[in-house]
Amino acid sequence: MGSRPAKDVSRQAIWASLDHASHWISRKGQELRVRVTDLPTDAETGHILAFGSIDDDCLVRIHSQCLYGESLSFQDCDCGPQLERSLDLIQAAGSGILVYLEQEGRGYGLLAKARGYEISERNRLDTYDSYRTLGYSEDKRDYTHAAQALVALGLTRVRLMTNNPHKLQAVRDAEIHATVIPLRTAPRTRREADYQQAKRRHGHWIPTADPPWSPDL
Repeated sequence: MGSRPAKDVSRQAIWASLDHASHWISRKGQELRVRVTDLPTDAETGHILAFGSIDDDCLVRIHSQCLYGESLSFQDCDCGPQLERSLDLIQAAGSGILVYLEQEGRGYGLLAKARGYEISERNRLDTYDSYRTLGYSEDKRDYTHAAQALVALGLTRVRLMTNNPHKLQAVRDAEIHATVIPLRTAPRTRREADYQQAKRRHGHWIPTADPPWSPDL
């Protein structure tokens, strides 16, 4: 995976950093306080956004950047809807954490992502297979540093909003008790439905209306 090691950051230091970048935001007609800091790693790989008052059992979303799905509102992946659903749940609860990782294109960047889409369209491959065609691994993202950030915040129990078992494993490997909150999002296009099925084939949980949707949570 190749993630850089976490810095030795005390709980007091990371919370002080959050408090130095604290402000109110307006979202969907409501106001919520957010505090922001860099991930405690040797490389600038993402940020922690703490909403409201944070304590054990808070909601947590570990999320990888997706320009297409978030900023451009493309409807061929579920990244944008999953992020919005996570923020909706945090807003309803009044608190929660978003760990936002700069891991576009499963860690290979936007250009690799676009090239993968081109190969997928031309050869009728899913994006996992197209990455292998490009000589990449299917996914080089690492969630260790995100989990270590939760440890640095002093958390021992979280409610993790995810359909990705690798995120759950990283949090549990950090000795944090995690309860999974599934993120069910309805496909908006044929491509998005195909992408969700590809994710299912590669180990992701895809929640449905008929539980249980995962045998081991």
